[in-house]
Amino acid sequence: MMHIKVPATSANMGPGFDSIGVALELYNHLWFEQIDEGLEIIIKRKHEIEIPTDKNNLIYKTMVDFFAETGNVMPPVRLIQEDYIPMIRGLGSSAACIVAGLLAANHLSGCHYSREKLAQIAAKIEGHPDNSNPALFGGMVVGATDYNEMRHVRLDLPNDLVFAIMVPNFPVSTHDARRVLPSTYDRSDAVFNASRAALLVASIYSGNYENLSMAMQDSIHQPYRSQLIPDMERIFKAAKNYGALGAYLSGAGSTLMAVLTDKQAETFQYKMTAYLKAIPNEWQLTLLKPDEKGAQLVAE
Repeated sequence: MMHIKVPATSANMGPGFDSIGVALELYNHLWFEQIDEGLEIIIKRKHEIEIPTDKNNLIYKTMVDFFAETGNVMPPVRLIQEDYIPMIRGLGSSAACIVAGLLAANHLSGCHYSREKLAQIAAKIEGHPDNSNPALFGGMVVGATDYNEMRHVRLDLPNDLVFAIMVPNFPVSTHDARRVLPSTYDRSDAVFNASRAALLVASIYSGNYENLSMAMQDSIHQPYRSQLIPDMERIFKAAKNYGALGAYLSGAGSTLMAVLTDKQAETFQYKMTAYLKAIPNEWQLTLLKPDEKGAQLVAE
């Protein structure tokens, strides 16, 4: 039986809307094998949202589409899922399923597509590459798409960075998070985000952490999505008061993210956990290091 491990991802990182993402050391697992007939899907961990165990399962659907696109016949399979990435929380759970499905189908079909080819397919399925890229490649990935292709650059993250994920007890669907966005923006908003996205990448690459508080600001999506996430701005302010270098809304939410160094992490965790316990929505804080390898496929 083959085993695939796919990391959680945090998209946008503030100003990098639909383009910048980072992989984190929190994983979904998939075991798969070809069987004699039928379809068998086993879910090892229950979630608040039931994961389909039929042909509507996202991993299976991705595999079926891959086989159809490559002109191969989808074989009977057994899939075993063990998911640790929270669902509908802005941590790339859907992208993790898509990447797992592509890797499994690529192996079973014998196509042996490169990871670059799979990244192009994943970006088309998702509609944007900010989760699928880091899920495949690890690290921090900057991507851009046009009608025909996706281009990307992967960056190693500094070893001393830590990401504090703050997850509430409520989801925010991508549909709702997109619905609240305006259809047009002022030039000033475009300049605001373009300058900060460039500053973000340059600052992380060069280790100029003092820039991150400004570099993680956004005027394209976070001001509009804040209405879906109670206390968002208060939590950002508290996080920075307790030592965060910067803070942002992870993907479409509802997870909020703070970026720290190793030296700040223990004190931050103690103070921020106490703060979150005092406000509604049962926020849970976890410290994670970046994942530098991306999705892994191994035989077991």
